Amino acid sequence: MNKVGEFHFTTEPYLLDFKGQTTIPMIGNYLLHAASVHAEERGFGYSGMSKRNAAWVLSRLAIEMKDYPRMSEQVTLYTWVEEVGKLFTNRSFELVNSEGKTLGYARSIWAAIDRESRRPTLLDVEGLSVYLTEKPVPPIEKPGKITPVEQTTEGIPYTVKYSDLDVNGHLNSIKYMEHLLDMFDLDLFKQKNISRFEIAYQSEGKYGMDLSLHSAEIAPDLYNMAICHEGKAICRAAVSWQ
Repeated sequence: MNKVGEFHFTTEPYLLDFKGQTTIPMIGNYLLHAASVHAEERGFGYSGMSKRNAAWVLSRLAIEMKDYPRMSEQVTLYTWVEEVGKLFTNRSFELVNSEGKTLGYARSIWAAIDRESRRPTLLDVEGLSVYLTEKPVPPIEKPGKITPVEQTTEGIPYTVKYSDLDVNGHLNSIKYMEHLLDMFDLDLFKQKNISRFEIAYQSEGKYGMDLSLHSAEIAPDLYNMAICHEGKAICRAAVSWQ
């Protein structure tokens, strides 16, 4: 089986924003779907990990977009394993249009956790390394450390609700993105596009949890953000506009 996964999507009107283009959270959904199926088809997805009483969790994700898919546009998403370590594996993505033009790239870091203790567990380095390829790393910076802003900004309160939950009963990875982006004024979306979105997940949100959402512009068109519970960040993000 090909080490590089290839997935095809057609954008639908109900998946687009008011500008008629795909959103960052929707692209995030594409990435998670591709990663899940790619891993499952090669024996290290949900089924394979469940046999070890383990599960994948997304630790960090960086998305950089040159252009955004629009209505009824056919796009292809490629994904491959970039690097394998004892505790983390790196996965890359490339999104292209029907003409073969690259629309954007993404790089992600994943960890395996024990399904009961929710603690990190060692990866099968030898088994996963079989799927390493010679495909170049995307020409974007991998996810890195994001400077905290929660101690210097006033948070917007939010309580985790039913529609926020995933199959594990925790705050869905994409919902973190949506709640953070909802903090921006609509005029900013009208005038600019997000060129880079980076998020670091630190702990799991649960139903009924009281959160606070924080944002600060640390440089022109660059915002650092955080979602916190009881003053401690459960995720941090950085958003660049152009």
